[in-house]
Amino acid sequence: MARAAEKTAENEESGRRRRRKREEGSEAAGNDAERNEYIDKLVAINRVAKVVKGGKRFGFAALIVMGDGKGRVGYGTGKAREVPEAIRKATESAKRNLVRVPLREGRTIHHDAKGMFGSGMVVLRAAPPGTGIIAGGPMRAVFEALGIQDVVAKSVGTSNPHNMVKATFAALAAVASPRSVANRRGKKVNEIFGKKPGDKAGEAVEA
Repeated sequence: MARAAEKTAENEESGRRRRRKREEGSEAAGNDAERNEYIDKLVAINRVAKVVKGGKRFGFAALIVMGDGKGRVGYGTGKAREVPEAIRKATESAKRNLVRVPLREGRTIHHDAKGMFGSGMVVLRAAPPGTGIIAGGPMRAVFEALGIQDVVAKSVGTSNPHNMVKATFAALAAVASPRSVANRRGKKVNEIFGKKPGDKAGEAVEA
């Protein structure tokens, strides 16, 4: 009887282990699928030091830009003693801070915009098809993650990647689609463009 009870306990324990492994495997597969859904760019990583009683304690700070390539983008920062952990924290922060930006024809912004943060200032200009992304490093990462294909951008001021990214997001926050402007003003899109109702050029522009 004792042996039978021990055998039953061993079988139950092995069954629990198998179930646990299957659950961990399915959770990892789900995380991989979710990760593949987004485009993440490592913009900057810095070594930081904290002075403590026994000396200096070193760590790393990461800046990540993440987007789905379809009009949603966000940025996040993370600090940790090791680089991979700092990147993981920044990625989770970026995923929580995703914002939607209206795009024209899914390739460029609707109009020129200017953004400022601290001593950083960026100027974004809409561009015709085939222009490509003409922008510096941190701004290029934001546009690629956002899904913009044609844009001209200029950074005026600081070259600090944190300020450049935040100024870029401030400029993107100022971008509005004709449809949202029309809804806010209680008008039709063709009235916003100043076209006559029968004019094809004044039809609704895709948000």
